[in-house]
Amino acid sequence: MRDFPLPLALTARLSPVVVLAAAGWALSSGPSTTPAAEHKEAAKTGTQSATAPATTAQSKSYSSAPSPCGSVTTATIKSLVPGAKTAGKEIKSTDEKLRRTCSWNALHGYDYRWLDVSYEVMNSDETGQKTYKERIADKSGGGVVPGLGDEGYSVVNLTTEDKQQTREGVVISRVGNVLVAITYNGSDFENKKAPSTDEINKGAIKAAKEAVAALRGGKAG
Repeated sequence: MRDFPLPLALTARLSPVVVLAAAGWALSSGPSTTPAAEHKEAAKTGTQSATAPATTAQSKSYSSAPSPCGSVTTATIKSLVPGAKTAGKEIKSTDEKLRRTCSWNALHGYDYRWLDVSYEVMNSDETGQKTYKERIADKSGGGVVPGLGDEGYSVVNLTTEDKQQTREGVVISRVGNVLVAITYNGSDFENKKAPSTDEINKGAIKAAKEAVAALRGGKAG
């Protein structure tokens, strides 16, 4: 069997987006006109301070993520990535409590498939919601996936490089403060065509559902 060069698009993966937020506050005061007015204002201020609600702590559903290489069943790996080692290969991370990713890829005959499963842990559920919205905003043309985590989204795109087509599906789901991201793509190096949109989209969603179930099953609060 001949060796076929893989398109560069199949080997590139992007680092996660880091979301930063900052807030500021200011105080203002005005002069009192009489001692009586000062006493009245002080009493009013004291009452407001006593009854003002305390700042609500942000919720954080998960403190860490499970092993991504164990998040998808062996049967699913064999189905989506024929010929791949089912154990997968975890990509090194600077902080495994915050981000973990596992990859599977194989050339089976002339068909090439690549699957990534990634968990990204945010510092709060609120940050998770904000980051999720930003991520899907950058991936227009897709649609909502009902019942996938707290919210889910999928999109499929076709690229062509040196007349070789590659179709890639991306599924992003939020579960509390964790983003679950799936990337699944494929090419046929014999006819230079790509798998159908339906095949890629369904495969990515199937992997996403299993990855979400693995997170919920091994919850670390």
